[in-house]
Amino acid sequence: MAMIKSLQDALYNWLTIKVVTDVRPDDAAAIETEEMFFGMLTNEHEIANIEVTKDELMYYVHYEQKGEKKMYRYPRELIEVMLDQINAEPDKYKNFPEE
Repeated sequence: MAMIKSLQDALYNWLTIKVVTDVRPDDAAAIETEEMFFGMLTNEHEIANIEVTKDELMYYVHYEQKGEKKMYRYPRELIEVMLDQINAEPDKYKNFPEE
């Protein structure tokens, strides 16, 4: 598996699928993808204590890396693009729960 070199990109990828799994907790494919990205964050980028908050415009990802508290922010429209696609065309994104 290729490492995502930028922490900002890795957080973006994780958060984009995390908002989907929060709404679709029985979507096994989405959960598997979210777990893969979370593993990259914790293993490759060595971050911990991830917390996500949001307001009308932004998502805020707070985390610790090597003992330092840090934060990235992302526009909601960027993060929610996948969720918006699923909601717009639910027939294309059927849930496949694990058997």
